[in-house]
Amino acid sequence: MFYDEPLYRPPAEANSVIIQATLGCSFNKCTFCTMYETKEYKQRPLDEVFSDIDTLAKHYPHSTKMFLADGDALALDTNTLVSILEYAYIKFAKLRRVSLYASAFNIHDKTLEELVLLKEKGLGLIYYGIESGSYEILKKIQKPISHKKMINSLDKVFEAKIKSSVTVILGVGGKKYSKEHINETVKLINKLNITYLSTLQLMLENNREEKFIKNFKGEFFPLNDREMLEEQLAFVSGIEPLDKIIFRSNHVSNSLPLAGTFPKDQAKLIATINFYLDNY
Repeated sequence: MFYDEPLYRPPAEANSVIIQATLGCSFNKCTFCTMYETKEYKQRPLDEVFSDIDTLAKHYPHSTKMFLADGDALALDTNTLVSILEYAYIKFAKLRRVSLYASAFNIHDKTLEELVLLKEKGLGLIYYGIESGSYEILKKIQKPISHKKMINSLDKVFEAKIKSSVTVILGVGGKKYSKEHINETVKLINKLNITYLSTLQLMLENNREEKFIKNFKGEFFPLNDREMLEEQLAFVSGIEPLDKIIFRSNHVSNSLPLAGTFPKDQAKLIATINFYLDNY
């Protein structure tokens, strides 16, 4: 079995078979991310991908979920993705969902018709990192993408009937930009048609701190644990979804795991965070 380490997958894909359709990340400029800094982005030959599918199908024939790694497999051209999906569903008789990471840039490059085709071929879920709704913060972390492009991209995913799971990073703006980060992110989330929403807390490895802080020009001061919870509270309190959203904070970085559905469980989530703040 071929795996080019390091290999990452979302928490919800713990029981999925994992196929590396690409290596690395086609963007790979975000200052907070070290996941693929040791890799040069490339697309793997189809025969290698098919061989990995054959191997996993032999050992895990009853698998129902598959995750296509690495960082943003949606960067592959649509015909290649269709070939992978068709082959996967032939080899795994019980397969019911294939998922992958994507960026606003490569969702933007796909037409609605292409996304509809991928849905028809079995692409069921796209993981998407919003990180922050603040364009100023996104520029500082070298992931500049406007509200308009994010909304348009995720609207296409919704229209194609593909589920989406978006992620927000608590603490990514530091102390100075904390309110702007939460206010702009809430404003964005409340305009999105998404299926899942999750938060994680900013974690910077030692070799990444200097690069990350540099673009803040001396204005980045990290949040402490209590301030992270206060951001979480402000974020959860501000959500007014267009439709129900399943919410999780179950990433390893989170100091307080949370689970619920907006808007039904919003009051319970707020009460839970307040309980921990009151007893901090």
